[in-house]
Amino acid sequence: MDPILLFHSLIMGLVEGITEFLPISSTGHLILTGDLLNFLSKEKRDVYEIFIQLGAMLAVVWEYRHKISHTFAGAGQPGSARNLLLGIVIAFIPAAILGKLFSEQIKAVLFNPLAVAVAFIVGGLIILWAEKREHQIMVETVDDLSLKDALKVGLCQCLALIPGTSRSGATIIGGMFLGLSRKAATEFSFFLGIPTLGAASLYSLLKHRHVLDSADIGVFAVGFVASFIFAFIAIRALIRFISTHTFVVFAWYRIAFGLIVLATWQLGWVSWAV
Repeated sequence: MDPILLFHSLIMGLVEGITEFLPISSTGHLILTGDLLNFLSKEKRDVYEIFIQLGAMLAVVWEYRHKISHTFAGAGQPGSARNLLLGIVIAFIPAAILGKLFSEQIKAVLFNPLAVAVAFIVGGLIILWAEKREHQIMVETVDDLSLKDALKVGLCQCLALIPGTSRSGATIIGGMFLGLSRKAATEFSFFLGIPTLGAASLYSLLKHRHVLDSADIGVFAVGFVASFIFAFIAIRALIRFISTHTFVVFAWYRIAFGLIVLATWQLGWVSWAV
């Protein structure tokens, strides 16, 4: 097995793990990183990028295993546990429907580095706007989230179908606009990622299994494990970070990163795919 290919897979898994639950767009980073590394064929890379999201999703399951088990244990009777579970299901549905209907068209038009760069910049400006406005907290914890608010967060998640927008960014910042505390918005984004990432990964593997063969197992496995490890680290770091900080630093990172991509393309320093 090609050691360079395995090393590139390790890098891709690291990028996915670190960026999946931060409001900076894992898809955008994977598109740009994969383009720089010339990683796999286009069709196979698309499947790989979605598959390694399973590793990041399992990191959430492991980190919140006690909360998740408590939620399922209490789902049989009225209360906060059942309400949270129903909220996650309701929030998952809008993006699942739109993704099924329009994912191929979106990939054909917007899955390129320049579109991602623009989305990075626009998303950064929206985060700055969200942090500048007065944040009135009406939902302190995820257990206080109403089904109506869960649906609204789910509609915000639909924006993440645009690569470079960030699923986490759309749900966290959208949740803050709706009156969720930073911690509640962040944790609900984590929980919502479980069905969203899980369903997308399994669907992609089934739909595109014809492009895979036994030689891909090692490459996919390395990316999966790296994604799990670094997502686990990122989740814990983000929860600690938001207890004393805003998301402004991520906004400026997004803007700077997007401008760098546009500048290197315009100056001809990097031959970004278009």
